[in-house]
Amino acid sequence: MRAALVAAAVAGLPSTVHALATGRDPLEATKAAGAFLVGDRAPAGLRLAAAVPAHLAVSFFWSAVLERALPTRRRVGWGAAGGLVIAAVDLAVLGRRSPALRRLPLGPQLADHALFGALVGVLSDPGRS
Repeated sequence: MRAALVAAAVAGLPSTVHALATGRDPLEATKAAGAFLVGDRAPAGLRLAAAVPAHLAVSFFWSAVLERALPTRRRVGWGAAGGLVIAAVDLAVLGRRSPALRRLPLGPQLADHALFGALVGVLSDPGRS
């Protein structure tokens, strides 16, 4: 559970940094996650509010999958690779249904997912004290 919470909170860093560096809205990805639940035309505040439970639910689900699937050795690397597989699923399946997700730059989204997987890998390592 701790791995999911930390990964959910920190893994958006690459896309946020990219947004700030390129002059984009740093909350664009968060609003896109919320738009999946309340629609692309919902007010920004509602999209942001909807993003919290949506993102946490997805993060808990994928964290549980990774924690069970990752091997005991090289969990960080395998976690990052798993995060990229998750990106393919999330962005292909959810992205098809959400114009807001499709508008996001792909590179930063991949980096977010890879970081998520790596964090889950390190934080859920059974050998870690």
